[in-house]
Amino acid sequence: MPAVGWIRAYRIHLALFVVGLVGYGALAGERLFRQSSDPHFVYQADAWLHGKVAIDPPPAKGDDWCKVETVVLRDGRTVRGRRFQTRPVFRTTTGDFIPLSEVASSKGHTFYVSFPAVPTLLMMPAALAGGRRGNDVLPTVLCAALILPLAFATLRRIAAAGQSQRTVADDLWLTAALAFGTVLYFAAVQGRVWFTAHVVGVVLALGYAWASIEARRPIVAGVCLGLAAVTRTPMAFMFPLFLLEAARMAGGLAHLRGDAAERARFLRQLARPVLQFAAPVVVIAIAAAAYNVVRFDEPTEFGHSYLHVRQQAQMEQYGLFDFRYLARNLAVAFTLLPELPEKGPFAQVSGHGLAIWVTTPAFLLLLWPRARPPLHRALWLTVALVAIPTFFYQNSGWVQFGYRFSLDYTVFLVLLLAVGGRPLGWGTRALVALGIAINLFGAWSFASQPRYYRLGGDAYGTVVRH
Repeated sequence: MPAVGWIRAYRIHLALFVVGLVGYGALAGERLFRQSSDPHFVYQADAWLHGKVAIDPPPAKGDDWCKVETVVLRDGRTVRGRRFQTRPVFRTTTGDFIPLSEVASSKGHTFYVSFPAVPTLLMMPAALAGGRRGNDVLPTVLCAALILPLAFATLRRIAAAGQSQRTVADDLWLTAALAFGTVLYFAAVQGRVWFTAHVVGVVLALGYAWASIEARRPIVAGVCLGLAAVTRTPMAFMFPLFLLEAARMAGGLAHLRGDAAERARFLRQLARPVLQFAAPVVVIAIAAAAYNVVRFDEPTEFGHSYLHVRQQAQMEQYGLFDFRYLARNLAVAFTLLPELPEKGPFAQVSGHGLAIWVTTPAFLLLLWPRARPPLHRALWLTVALVAIPTFFYQNSGWVQFGYRFSLDYTVFLVLLLAVGGRPLGWGTRALVALGIAINLFGAWSFASQPRYYRLGGDAYGTVVRH
């Protein structure tokens, strides 16, 4: 296709990319031109460029670094691991527990990035240009701007598949709702390790959803899911959308209740797209496991067990995931409102943030859909499987404007608005506009206007950012 024809065909997508650059860049402001306070992925990219996996020399800035201690035992062995706070033992990277009385001396700590590694790829040009001083904010904003054309393309693909009756104008409103009317807005303008990971995760979720509609691009879907899982671990559970779409295109799961010949035909039709989907997922999983073994001697250990954080004792007692965290996380996700202090600003936000429906009021419409096409069930199942692990996680997302862990599945909630069939009349558009106004405030105020945030003690327990 000639360049002019290509530009004409994708003029809306290109315009949306520019809107994203302006919308995010304006709120990032002067941050665009300097490194953030937590540039972990830049440090990791620089380490890779020097043939290392550890951050050596130790990082000069940033929170939530992973620290592995090397000690010499009285019997002469050298082992790696960490000291417990709750009892006098040293846990090695291979899972052994050694009494501290057996530790003769320490050889110091090695620092690692505990966050899954895919966003490091985004920071490679910055590290090439500036080494450890590379800018992590600008690459994050550029990546975030891709979300708008990707969202529009995904919504139009759903309409083309007959799963949505939305017009182009409707899909532009829904694109705006995702880009500027959710907590993505405040996350996209920060840089900083936690928020960069969310932005990359949203891009990959859109790529996965686009490829999964009618199971049209199984390899692309598998690549996007695999990379998303090595960006934000809960996103490994996005798989129902593709599998259910593949089953639908093969004739539907009802064929499993047929006779042997019918089941065999269904499984044969299903096998090819599923195997094509699974192949890149397996390759990426093996690579991620190998990377973890090199660093921590365990294939499933990304480093969170070695985080040097204030609730290490809590994690030692209950683990990273536990039923005890559920009540707090549900409260943060669904009940937190703005606070109205007697003195000071007109309102304040808890360090745990605001509830999902407060930051994005349009999501309330998901409770009353007018249509339930086949995609409806697949999307809800995907949302549920991705969301459940975070509700049992030891951290609520602190510090945040809104419940940022919802970004792991926000794409699918917006797609549910598309397939739900409720008209995008003035009432719905007003809710979208209200969400944009709320999140504009969050993008403007977060990390730059501390008077609007209360970061002291509260009723939800001590948590930190991960």
